[in-house]
Amino acid sequence: MESTRSQHDGRRYAWRDLLQRWSDEWLDPVLHEQERAEPFPDEVREARWLGAAGATGEELGALEQRLGTVLPRSYREFLLTSNGWLNTTHGIDRILPVQEIGWARDLDPELITGWTGGPTDTAPRVSDARYFVYGEAQDSAALRPEYLPHTLTISHTADATDVYLLNPCVVTADGEWEAWYLAHWLPGAVRYPSFWDLMKDAYESFRDGQ
Repeated sequence: MESTRSQHDGRRYAWRDLLQRWSDEWLDPVLHEQERAEPFPDEVREARWLGAAGATGEELGALEQRLGTVLPRSYREFLLTSNGWLNTTHGIDRILPVQEIGWARDLDPELITGWTGGPTDTAPRVSDARYFVYGEAQDSAALRPEYLPHTLTISHTADATDVYLLNPCVVTADGEWEAWYLAHWLPGAVRYPSFWDLMKDAYESFRDGQ
């Protein structure tokens, strides 16, 4: 596996604070509810929470056994905080609960062939100098499609145009997997050193949309 650095170095992730702010702002009718295709369910509005109860340790253990891998810490802590989630932005309908998470090659094989061109694809490999760039300087076209069959699908959108993926082919020094936001309007994917980094950026994009 290839490696890069993360900014977190073992600190815990403040998921509850982030997700509660996100819920409160999504559910503010002046700011957002009128922009959603359908109103949030009554129970979501009453609870002021777009997620669910956290997954149990047993549920996470069963998921990791099914996948044959240990999940990265920021993603595990997210699932322990909320086992799934409704909209992050208008492009992502749901973050999947543990029961629905799976490898992209199993859940969406057309996504794989659409980007890789099939087994005979011979496109040149993106160099490390282009690939290992995160933040504003990143070129979203600097994608390595050969990683796609190994990625984990963790979100669902009805029209299948936008998706969050976790990439175990690139792992940080503290065990985080690279996270991708793959969208139909991008030439490739916006990539992050971890799921935590992806979600923080998605939250900022959501707030900018207000």
